[in-house]
Amino acid sequence: MRSVRARAAIGATLVVAVALVAAGLAVLSVLRTNLIDQADLQAEVAAREVAGQLALDTAYAGLDLDDEEDHPVQVTDEEGRVVFVSKGLRAISGTASTAVSPVPSASAGATPSPGDDDDDGDDDGGDSARPARGEVSSDDPDFSDGAATVDGKQADYRFAAVEATTPAGLTLTVHAGAPLAAEQEAVNTVRGAMLTGLPLLLAVVAGVTWLVTRRALRPVEGIRREMAAITASEDLARRVPEPDSRDEIAALARTTNETLTVLEASVERQRRFVADASHELRSPIASLRTQLEVAEAHPELLDLPGAVADTVRLQVLAADLLLLARLDAGEKPGAARLEVGVLVREEVSQRTGDRVPVTVEVAEDAAYEVSGSRGQLVRVIGNLLDNAQRHAANRITVQAAADGSGVRVEVRDDGAGVPEDERERIFERFVRLDDARSRDDGGAGLGLAIARDVATRHGGTLTVHRAPEGGAAFRLWLPYAAAA
Repeated sequence: MRSVRARAAIGATLVVAVALVAAGLAVLSVLRTNLIDQADLQAEVAAREVAGQLALDTAYAGLDLDDEEDHPVQVTDEEGRVVFVSKGLRAISGTASTAVSPVPSASAGATPSPGDDDDDGDDDGGDSARPARGEVSSDDPDFSDGAATVDGKQADYRFAAVEATTPAGLTLTVHAGAPLAAEQEAVNTVRGAMLTGLPLLLAVVAGVTWLVTRRALRPVEGIRREMAAITASEDLARRVPEPDSRDEIAALARTTNETLTVLEASVERQRRFVADASHELRSPIASLRTQLEVAEAHPELLDLPGAVADTVRLQVLAADLLLLARLDAGEKPGAARLEVGVLVREEVSQRTGDRVPVTVEVAEDAAYEVSGSRGQLVRVIGNLLDNAQRHAANRITVQAAADGSGVRVEVRDDGAGVPEDERERIFERFVRLDDARSRDDGGAGLGLAIARDVATRHGGTLTVHRAPEGGAAFRLWLPYAAAA
């Protein structure tokens, strides 16, 4: 019951069941209404036929009734007394009276036979005293449901009541019935067919939904099995099967493979990072251990400056690795408002032992406020200056200027520059170009990687171009701090 197939089959079955029940009730209602309308028409025709005969002064005994068993007739006078019933009618309900025996006095005087004379024998006076014929009411008849027993058979009828006025001015009400047996049989037949076919149809719907859903979810099962195998084998080079369809499942498979590709690249990058970090740490540690062992055996040969240099290098590398780990963990920069020009001047003023002097080009009255971590942004500027010191010949320039919706800090040197095909690679971790392979002079290859990661996490960019002096121009762009 918790599977998608089961829920889909149950849901589809319930929806179809509700729809079919509603449609079935509507069909039965329409069918019943139409059949009742037909019975009303038959009853009205039979009632008006009898009413027409009474309006023509036809005697009760002479009324011509067609099919008295199917159309029982009851006639009542103005006082509700029964004056006539059709032959074989033994019981009736649903009309103005339940009586089935005519009142003798009313029956005798209601409609005299045509041609009867007045008591005084004056034909002219009798004929002129009453109209030649009566009339039948043109109003819509009143309909009612009832039952009647004719010749010992009881059945349900639909009765129509039509008023007729005799030539003598007597108002009679004719109740004529039409049988509802055909309507009831048709409704029962349709209802039985629906009750029989509905479960079968719902079973077909449930089965088809189950099979279609199972077939549609088969690729998902293949994806699940492959993902389970990848998890068990830890082989991120494997990929899940992608169906040929263009539906959501195919999109899921493609997205899963893209995720595996990114994950594989991330794991591989992490492995390279660990290997490179171990390699970089091994050299200063081995050098420092060698110097300490030599000093232990021959104290007079202790290279104290070298040991200090290796220790400083080891400390810087450990700090770089720690910062990269924090950046990879998603550490967010601070929200302090910082003035870029001030950061540049302070960083340059503290670099008293640089090989090449640094020229600062920042307007005194300029205000370039950004939001972020002071320590990390100072680290970026310092790393760019360190890189320029390693490659510059005689000149290094730091410039800060407005650039669109942010500020641009550019560090230029007059060195050999960066080849165009290497301008992205130099921002990778532990990457040193051929002219800077020496670990003593070229560093560990983490400075530019750290600088770009920090710039990206501050919403900025870091790129490298060719400087007018002929060397490299590193451009750091940072967005202005949002207004308070």
